[in-house]
Amino acid sequence: MNKTTNGWFSGMLGVLIFSGSLPATRLAVMDFHPLFLTVCRAAIAGVLAGVLLLIFKQQRPIKSDIVPLLVIALCVVVGFPLLTALALQYVTASHAIIYVGLLPLATAIFGVWRGGERPRPIFWILSVLGSSLVVGFALTNGAASSLIGDGLMLASIIACGYGYAEGARLSRRLGGWQVISWALILSLPVMALLSLYFKPDSWSSTSVTSLLSLAYVSLFSMLIGFVFWYRGLALGGIAAVGQLQLLQPFFGLVLSALLLHETIGWPIFIVNMGVVLCVALARRFAAKH
Repeated sequence: MNKTTNGWFSGMLGVLIFSGSLPATRLAVMDFHPLFLTVCRAAIAGVLAGVLLLIFKQQRPIKSDIVPLLVIALCVVVGFPLLTALALQYVTASHAIIYVGLLPLATAIFGVWRGGERPRPIFWILSVLGSSLVVGFALTNGAASSLIGDGLMLASIIACGYGYAEGARLSRRLGGWQVISWALILSLPVMALLSLYFKPDSWSSTSVTSLLSLAYVSLFSMLIGFVFWYRGLALGGIAAVGQLQLLQPFFGLVLSALLLHETIGWPIFIVNMGVVLCVALARRFAAKH
């Protein structure tokens, strides 16, 4: 398996893991305040990341890595989880997933800026087309909107796209799982203190479903998913592999239907075929490394 194919395979695993994030967050905020959910998931993942770094005796980042790692922590450890958790108080998970269709485009734009990539013009056409298919499908699928919820989701996509691009750039030198682990470690002291401050007054009314959802977003969404995702972006290219996120809304909608009983229609499969075609063509016309 060559470097590019390996990157796409790792990226797809990351997308599959991230697809459960919004449905799990939707379940978790039924019992947990969004602020507590955000800081607690980061604190749990930070402890696990610290254990991994100790076990594998990883070298500490150099001084010039600190600012990029802080930016990554601000964008993907705090920004995206908090903004989406707040948004999911106003919109359904299936509606929030609409905006994930814009994430590949945002990641590609920031990849050009921060990663120095130069995709061909046709790549941008395919990227916009794929994003339009996803968003167009979701908007015509009857999802209710909210000005506050939509604004929060748009802000989360901008933060996440920048965090992905910055993390992928740094992963080329440090490694994918090391980048997210060090970002989690840098944020751990603050996240741990805030977890204690925002913790629920009582856990007696917390459902098992909410606890399992907290475990998922802490372990998989906050750590394991990034291990595969940053590795995929670093090996296969930020702009190219980032297009795999066009498939995430469809995986997420299926999970929303199964877990949250939110209704989706059969046209999703037809639109998905168009999205898969856009992703395949985008890979061909993306920048070479």
